[in-house]
Amino acid sequence: MTLRTPLTELLGIEHPILSAPMAGIAGGALAGAVSQAGGLGLVGGGYIDPGWIDREWAALGNARAGIGFITWRLDERPAVLEAALARRPAAVMLSFGDPAPYLALIRESGAMAICQVQTVADAKRAAEAGAQVVVAQGADAGGHGASRGTFALVPAVVDAVPSVPVVAAGGVGDGRGLAAALAMGAAGVLVGSRFYATVEAQVRPEAKQRAVAASGDQTVQSSVYDRARGYAWPTRFRLRTLRNQFTDRWHGREEAMLETLDEVLAGFARAVETGDLNEAPVVVGEATDLIRDVPLAGDLVRRMVQEAEMALRHGVRCIEQEET
Repeated sequence: MTLRTPLTELLGIEHPILSAPMAGIAGGALAGAVSQAGGLGLVGGGYIDPGWIDREWAALGNARAGIGFITWRLDERPAVLEAALARRPAAVMLSFGDPAPYLALIRESGAMAICQVQTVADAKRAAEAGAQVVVAQGADAGGHGASRGTFALVPAVVDAVPSVPVVAAGGVGDGRGLAAALAMGAAGVLVGSRFYATVEAQVRPEAKQRAVAASGDQTVQSSVYDRARGYAWPTRFRLRTLRNQFTDRWHGREEAMLETLDEVLAGFARAVETGDLNEAPVVVGEATDLIRDVPLAGDLVRRMVQEAEMALRHGVRCIEQEET
């Protein structure tokens, strides 16, 4: 079985798997490994650090990859997009903001324009503005997200934008998730948390092991880390991480945190520097139940495809048995 979909045809890839452009985590090594295994890796341009982007793009070597940006942050430094397009990425993904001002420039460069959305209305607006791929992200996802669950959001977006390939994101941690996404009408998946726990991800080994050991029941969506880092995230988006002492202390008490913000910021900075994961975040979502090891990213891509093929074959057999 070959998982050929409108996404693989459009992007010229073998497998319908994209790695999420996790800010500061998805560097050139991770994105390159995913692309070399037949998916499409996306470098995490995130909070717009030109030096980091230059270094990680160079680390791709000859691998064909894309890059992703946090749109509201890109609004503050739009010249970074032009610099990125000069590198001729295969695709540019925009998330968390209005993509319309950038889509024409992306498409004119020859890169594929990918827009991540969290509502059906935003999916329609992205498609109307010129998005060539729409990523429907459910709240199951690690990192920033909104409120709708993946399982209901994805088919609703598929129905809303029938002329655009839709990619499912949020809670996809193995090949069963890929198979489910295809069954819901999606053309592929965008995977973040599972690639967080791979060899190439720019994450402390201790954080990867916490992801391996954790359950999705131990995650929480909160704004406390954005407050601690000083990021002006739109209020509709919150960050899903593993619960720890920091989130237990401050989640739901954000105003109290602001009263001692200098002290909180100093403590948070120390935790990040020393790798104290009782205070610093482990940014994974509900799919963490499905993280059981820390493989090479390319091996993970191949494993997911094999699992998806097995799941789809099993489903076909069950239907045939019921009909007979």
